[in-house]
Amino acid sequence: MSTADISPTQTVARPRFAFIDLARGIALLAMFVFHFTYDLAFFELIDVDTPVEPGWHWFARSIAASFLTLVGVSLVLATRNGLNRQVYLNRHAYLKRLAMVAGAAALVTVGTWFAMPDSFIFFGILHQVALASVIALPFLWLPTLAVALAALFVFAVPYLAHPVLDQSWLLWLGLAQKIPPSADFVPVFPWFGWVLTGIVLARLALPRLAHSRLAGWQPRALPARVVAWGGRNSLLVYLVHQPLFIGALMLAMQFVIARPLDEKPFMQSCERSCMQGAHDASACRARCGCTVDAIKREDLWRKVLENALSPEERSRVSALAEVCFR
Repeated sequence: MSTADISPTQTVARPRFAFIDLARGIALLAMFVFHFTYDLAFFELIDVDTPVEPGWHWFARSIAASFLTLVGVSLVLATRNGLNRQVYLNRHAYLKRLAMVAGAAALVTVGTWFAMPDSFIFFGILHQVALASVIALPFLWLPTLAVALAALFVFAVPYLAHPVLDQSWLLWLGLAQKIPPSADFVPVFPWFGWVLTGIVLARLALPRLAHSRLAGWQPRALPARVVAWGGRNSLLVYLVHQPLFIGALMLAMQFVIARPLDEKPFMQSCERSCMQGAHDASACRARCGCTVDAIKREDLWRKVLENALSPEERSRVSALAEVCFR
């Protein structure tokens, strides 16, 4: 998924480190686990609130951090002249790859705008990769210590968040006190710090790795070859995996899977929406519980879970909720 997968201008091809592709492929597998679990929860097929549950929350953040660290590593690999700090970019290849990632990011924004307008992705992982691949270039000329200090600064800046930065056109910076609802939000601060961390790690490790057995390692077993292939084509894999997951689940729900009648997912969604309106958790729990009880009394609960309400029934459910939230 790195835009840094570019070639130097010299005609002699640089050896590609297969273990980097494998590492990126493993990060993709971890992303598959999170996104598939997220999709199962979204369709209320499992009782897990992935955006809120701390374990899943930190799992998602670690995946994003690993991808962005590999962006920094890939920038160093793709722009090295031997192992020194001179940079020779093949501008055509670089700009082509950058345009692909930026275009994919725009596609994600447009797609989620229509699919989930209340939490569409306006600055997610692809947006961060595209921007970071540009603003990281000057750091390739700086000493390693300066890059490390810059990374620490980027990690620390979000602690200076201020309400004046809550402007909608500044949200992509990550310095607002109010975090906007989004299915994937990876702002510049602090996430660009992981790209700089990748540059530092690559600088420190490459001199030794270049002369180690790991440098010439190639995957032999079929699973390792498949994972490494995914790492080499991570942008394509990223774009197609979610439509495949969602399509498979929607098809399975039509013919195989029965939606549960458990009220907990509904309650969790209701409480999250309620608390966005500045209500406290206990009040929201009581109001959402009142709404569920009222819907059940009207014998509309199954239709609510199956999203099978008629327009008249939707109006009735809205009226019941309004009474409970009044």
